Amino acid sequence: MTSTELTTSAATFVPGPASPYQGDIARYWDGEARPVNLRLGDVDGLYHHHYGIGDIDHAALGDTGDGGYESRLISELHRLESAQAEVLLDHLGPIERDDTLLDAGCGRGGSMVMAHQRFGCNVEGVTLSAKQAEFANRRALELGIEDHVRARVCNMLDTRLERGQVAASWNNESSMYVDLEDLFAEHSRVLSVGGRYVTITGCWNPRYGQPSKWVSQINAHFECNIHSRREYLRAMANNRLVPQAVIDLTPETLPYWNLRATSSLVTGIETAFINSYKDGSFQYLLIAADRV
Repeated sequence: MTSTELTTSAATFVPGPASPYQGDIARYWDGEARPVNLRLGDVDGLYHHHYGIGDIDHAALGDTGDGGYESRLISELHRLESAQAEVLLDHLGPIERDDTLLDAGCGRGGSMVMAHQRFGCNVEGVTLSAKQAEFANRRALELGIEDHVRARVCNMLDTRLERGQVAASWNNESSMYVDLEDLFAEHSRVLSVGGRYVTITGCWNPRYGQPSKWVSQINAHFECNIHSRREYLRAMANNRLVPQAVIDLTPETLPYWNLRATSSLVTGIETAFINSYKDGSFQYLLIAADRV
């Protein structure tokens, strides 16, 4: 089943947003239907809302001149997206089948499906978008994993999960929509002691001085507020999350962006990502931290 078929849905209860900004973000993602997200997900039914990492498989791309090149390019972009999610899951640590994981800002649910397929565990996802949550739940139903994978329309700053309920949690390119102190306070609350939190995110580089014009363009494009690397580490320290790994993935994500910029799926923001990564004002970062 394709993304178009999955979007047909019944009415979903939507709680009122906690702030006007959250209402704006909910409307933004309820109305979002970019081909770059949907067509890539149609490759294998894993619908992501993040970017890719890794080297381009030029042999798989083949000849740019034949009629199948664009389809192969889309498949390659999607492979790099899923490779990014695999790296995030690699850093969650040991997960048991009876554990519960939290995907904060779960989008259409691709990472949740991958987590369940890898660990056999339960995965709770939260998103402000009713359409995203419904899409993710329909996909889980189609895969027969609806008893283990669930998306809810919920504020990631108030997940309604019990204290210490979660063995591991993550934000995959979703933390730029919230205050980091509030976000990490909630992750710290729901994580069990010793539980692992992982984020992969774009952040502006304090060594650059201030957010560059490229970072400002990305903020305006996605209606978000990109934080600095320093802010992430400070807010974690304030909320009992101790980093175990801080990995700069910027060199690994540039091939994805360079390839995407040549595709039919461009959105106009590719240049800002490429230039900001190259001039050092923006970084693609993975942070894995343990709850103490």
